[in-house]
Amino acid sequence: MILDCLDNIAECRELHPALAEALDFIRSADLAALSPGRHEVRDDRIYVSVSRGPGRARDDGLLEVHRKYIDIQIVLDGREEMGWKPLSRCARPEAGYDAERDIQFFQDEPDSWMTVRPGQFAVFFPWDAHLPLVSAGIVHKAVVKVGV
Repeated sequence: MILDCLDNIAECRELHPALAEALDFIRSADLAALSPGRHEVRDDRIYVSVSRGPGRARDDGLLEVHRKYIDIQIVLDGREEMGWKPLSRCARPEAGYDAERDIQFFQDEPDSWMTVRPGQFAVFFPWDAHLPLVSAGIVHKAVVKVGV
């Protein structure tokens, strides 16, 4: 898991071979101008999902993990809390892994919480369980999905 400012996002290029193209897209695109929904960057290997809507309470969400994608979550407007826990410490699955949706949910409590503001991003790898969209207000965000 990584939490940092968008000014430093280029430093993540070497972390995974697929990240370079996604980071170039993030640096060149006007993410805030994209309409809500899915936007292809490179087939199913890299795409961005844009959303704008109300957040939820910590107790209203579940930790989630993805096996096929790295998530780069970017808050465009609003303020969002994200919970985190290593997948290796998750012991209470809500259900099995859904390969079609590339998601599995866990009832475990996050080990830690972070606040992500506009101009910041969080990266979650397949070994990171995360609970996004916790906010008392409206959150406008982009999630860039990078196939592993």
